Amino acid sequence: MNRTIIVTDSTSDIPPAMAETYGIEVVPLTLMFGEEAFRDNLDMTPEQFYERLPRSSQLPTTSQPSPVEYMNVYRDILERYPGSPILSFHISSGLSGTYQSALLAKSMLEEEGEGITVVDSLSASYGFGFMVVEAARLAAEDKSPEAILEAVESLRQSRKLYFLVDTLEYLQKGGRIGKASAILGTLLNIKPILSIDAEGIIYAVEKVRGRKKAIARMIELFKKDIQGVDKINVAVGHTAEPASGEEFLKELSGHFTLEEKVLTNVGPVVGSHVGNGTLAVFIWPAK
Repeated sequence: MNRTIIVTDSTSDIPPAMAETYGIEVVPLTLMFGEEAFRDNLDMTPEQFYERLPRSSQLPTTSQPSPVEYMNVYRDILERYPGSPILSFHISSGLSGTYQSALLAKSMLEEEGEGITVVDSLSASYGFGFMVVEAARLAAEDKSPEAILEAVESLRQSRKLYFLVDTLEYLQKGGRIGKASAILGTLLNIKPILSIDAEGIIYAVEKVRGRKKAIARMIELFKKDIQGVDKINVAVGHTAEPASGEEFLKELSGHFTLEEKVLTNVGPVVGSHVGNGTLAVFIWPAK
């Protein structure tokens, strides 16, 4: 059987060097500042985005690739790797129409698309990016699509994630969380700790006063979530502020043995919904 080809979208926030190493095909979403369009992580880097965002007079908007764009990506892969199955992983359908675009592209290919499996990750950012990387690793070992999907689903079930935002303003304006929560999040230096539920929807876990206390609380929540587990893999997403990610890793290492450690940028498209100062942490048990 031909090797499985792994596809994802840019909201997976996989570090570019890692995507290249594992041969992952990344399809970019589009970010709009007014009439200016930028391909996520290609035409605008995270550093450029987070420098521009606070100065922008209007909230940037985002759009997923069209079904035709995905169809062209799939067709190109099938031409380059005839007979190879494709696994295409995407941001939660509860947060974006990206999954639906990819699903429609598969149907448009008719018989050509029979070897394509489109997966709703029910997550966002490296919360599914790490699953895509693992899928690519297994594909490199010539594992079957079925074995890869089974392993990825096991990872999804064991993964825990929390993210801390400086303000709920961006999530509220983008329609990703309720207005009442946005108002509460702006009062008295309250820092919302958020997560994503089993249906792939963002929800508020707690609101803690002050960033330092919020970070300590995130670690407490992780300890409660994975009691009895000592060795973990961890990824920290930051808004072009690697020092904040490194600081969190240092704090976390006082409570767990850290095996694989990944620092990654929360890319421009995801960043447009969470804003500067966001810290996203994803952990899963080490093998």
